[in-house]
Amino acid sequence: MRRYLVEGLGTFVLVLGGVGTAVLARDAVGVLGVALAFGLALLVLVYVIGPISGCHVNPAVTLGLLLCRKIEPRHALGYVAAQCVGAIVAAGTVWLLADAGPFGYSPGLQGLGANGYGVHSPGGYGLGGVFLVEILLTALLVFTVLGATDVRAPFGFAGLAIGLVLVLCNLISIPLDGTSVNPARSLGPAVFVGGWALGQLWLFIVAPAIGAALAAASYLGLRPGSQVSASTAEAELPQESLSRIARETARLIRGGVE
Repeated sequence: MRRYLVEGLGTFVLVLGGVGTAVLARDAVGVLGVALAFGLALLVLVYVIGPISGCHVNPAVTLGLLLCRKIEPRHALGYVAAQCVGAIVAAGTVWLLADAGPFGYSPGLQGLGANGYGVHSPGGYGLGGVFLVEILLTALLVFTVLGATDVRAPFGFAGLAIGLVLVLCNLISIPLDGTSVNPARSLGPAVFVGGWALGQLWLFIVAPAIGAALAAASYLGLRPGSQVSASTAEAELPQESLSRIARETARLIRGGVE
């Protein structure tokens, strides 16, 4: 239960930071500022809640880890449910903050940072282009998570790698669809915008799921050595963090003896 609560809180922080910046400060900070808000929020979360839940904060990441047998199905469902609740609460909070301004705020009219294609794309991009970019960028994000949290990865750099790749994803696709690569991030605003946002939400669930599956398949195909089973790696990041600390400590001890 503690892991689910932490996943919900982490997703709340991610969506509040990213979508909140897009809605409340987009004119001041621009695309780069919004991209940094998402990436820096995730970077911090990896180090803060990673030791507790693994810091998925994204159903696509959870799916990728599930397909790699790094989390059990029953825990994956709990993670996804918590992530969705956290994202919805965060989007509602952003709406309340925006509505407190002098001119109020209407999610249906102003979008609340919802993802979209066609006439609802910031750059007018159609369904095909948005679908493709969401698959590719989600695959990049999930593959980075899988690689950066591998037991053979350099110790301590997972948060930096994962946060920076999310910045990159946002820089590429904010002009196309506002950037999803995270079904929970898309669900939150869509619940309050309704209408077109709910009608287009399917793309921001299906495309990231395909991207996560491609990332998992690529990782399993390219990774040397045996897989870590779900029963021994329900929370990949904390388990591997402990393993890396043990390895580094042993290496330092050996160096001192020699």
